[in-house]
This record gives sequence, structure tokens and C-alpha cells, in this order.
Amino acid sequence: MFVINCEISHPSSRILGGLFDLDLKLEQIANYEEKMAAPDFWDDNERAQGLIAELNGVKGITDQYQALSQEHEDVAMMLELAEEEQDQSLATELESTVKQLLDKVESFELQLLLSEPYDKFNAILELHPGAGGTESQDWGQMLLRMYTRWAEKRGFKVEVVDYLPGDEAGIKSVTLLIKGFNAYGYLKAEKGVHRLVRISPFDSSGRRHTSFVSCDVVPEITDDTTVEIRTEDLKVDTYRASGAGGQHINTTDSAVRITHIPTGVVVTCQTERSQIKNRERAMTHLRSKLVERKIEEQQKHLAEIRGEQMEIGWGSQIRSYVFHPYSMVKDHRTSVESGNVGAVMDGDLDMFIEAYLRTRIVSSSES
Repeated sequence: MFVINCEISHPSSRILGGLFDLDLKLEQIANYEEKMAAPDFWDDNERAQGLIAELNGVKGITDQYQALSQEHEDVAMMLELAEEEQDQSLATELESTVKQLLDKVESFELQLLLSEPYDKFNAILELHPGAGGTESQDWGQMLLRMYTRWAEKRGFKVEVVDYLPGDEAGIKSVTLLIKGFNAYGYLKAEKGVHRLVRISPFDSSGRRHTSFVSCDVVPEITDDTTVEIRTEDLKVDTYRASGAGGQHINTTDSAVRITHIPTGVVVTCQTERSQIKNRERAMTHLRSKLVERKIEEQQKHLAEIRGEQMEIGWGSQIRSYVFHPYSMVKDHRTSVESGNVGAVMDGDLDMFIEAYLRTRIVSSSES
């Protein structure tokens, strides 16, 4: 008996309820190309590189959509042929093909979830170990490696903006600038407290320890007129840098710490040779934090942008990484878990990020 068990709709109706606007994407591409054709396009190299990255991102999404549409048409024709000829072998092959296409559509749908105003921006990621001394500082170093590996797998560029080493091992704090299209859109899923359970290599008695590290992520905003930063509201301190970076970093007071007095926001930068450049980077970081702070106030829902701000300790974690007595990583917001701790620590975070982004879309559509 001829049986075919597959059903597929066109990607335009499947993806986010048909919200993908191909004409709008093509118009965006045309606008980017028009800017690139301007005689002064390369006068600001950093801005030019940013626009190129944005163009490539929009082009990539558009190309994927068009490819999915073509695959859908091919499958629809094969389905019609199988029904006409009552070809069971072709029908069986189609079921597998349809499943693969739906998997591609779901993966593509994830990229469309990154549609909030600052999602496409670079990300500034900070790690701050909680109580626990060397153990928690070592956990911070492990997370630093995890996020660096994740970024590298995506082809993102990672720059260390500020680095304060631990007393014996690990880090006391670190600030990374992760450059890439939609970097903030992905990494905003990582905001919160990360908890580690393991047998501590720093405990001679071999006891099990629990450590906490907070992760904060904001978009890198280099130019935003909605936030006014007055010179009189800033306290600027310079000091001798303490991280790796060559001999110069320990012989000059090139590191910069800026405190925004009205809000109490503090940012630091010590990775550049020049105090002037460190100050420029610190100001970008400050502006980014103040813009996001303003967004939070306007929306009146802190969790909508930054997640709940809780004490770094028990009960406040978004994700647990258990190395002993069993191996598991579990995200407490989505219940997604993995038994392959080694892969996660090597940067395989997409399953957690995707699940979190999907819950945000579901919450938005229900509200």
C-alpha cells in the first residue's frame, strides 16, 4: 500500500509566523551597498569594517532564506511526483528529506530571533568570581576559556579589554570585547550566575566545592546620542596595569578606571599601551552600560533586558556545571541539559543559547 507521511509548508509561513520580510532585507542590502559606494567610505576604517560585517550578516540570512525556499519547491515537486506515480521508495526518501529541511528551517529561525535593537552589535562580556577565593577565581578562568572557544568557533574576534589575575590561579575579573555580527544577540543569553560543583584541585583533602561566577553582557555602543555623559560626572583614575601584555604594561600608569558618579557605574581598561586609547575604550564601555541602563528603566522590566540581578551565591544561578559526583550541565531557566561537560567547556553553548532565545520569543508572543 502506498503511504506517505510528511507535511511541509513554505518557509515564509513556517518561520516566525511568516514574519520574514524578503523585500525589506533586499532593501537593507541595497542601502548598505549604497553607503559602501560613497567616496569617503574608507575614511573611518573601523566604521567601514562594521558596516561590511552587517552587510554580510544580512546577505547571509537572505541567501539562506532563498535557499530554503528553493529546497521547499524541490520537495513539493517530488511529493507531487510520488503521489502521482504511487512510488513508495520515493515517499520514504521524501520523509527523510522533509525532516532535514525542517531542521534547517528551525536553525534559520533561531537567527531571526535576534531582532532586538542592539542584537547585531558587538558584545562586552564581564566575568566576576564570587565568594570562594582561588577556587572561584579558577572557575572564572575556565569560563573565560569557554567563551573564548565559543566565539572562535563562530568566527568572532575576541579582545581582552581588562584582566585582573587571581592571587594564586584564575582571575579576579576579566572584560572581553567580542566582535561579530549578532554577538550581543547570542551572548545576552549568558547573563547571570554560573555555578560549578567539583572536587577542588586546590583542596588537599579532596573535598567537593561549589563556586560561583557572575557573567554580565552589554552591547558595544560606540555612538549613541540618547545618553549624555558630562565630564563633571566622571571620576577618572589611572594606575599601573597588572595583566599580561608585555613589559610596558608594568612600567607605565596606562590603565584607566572611570566612575560615573550619578549611577555608580565603574569601568576599566588596561590592555592598550596608550592611556588615551585605554580611556577611549573605557568610555565606550561606559556608554554601553549607560545606554542599556536607560533601556531597562524605559521598559520597566529589568528581566526583559538584563535578567534578574541577584547576589552571587546559592539559589541565584542560571546554569549549573557539575563535575562530581556525576557529569552534567543544566540551564535552570529552560531545563536544557547536557552530559557532555567537556564539550560545553570547549564552547558548545548553542543548545543553551537557542533554548533561551526561543523562550523569550514565546514569552513575547504570549504577553
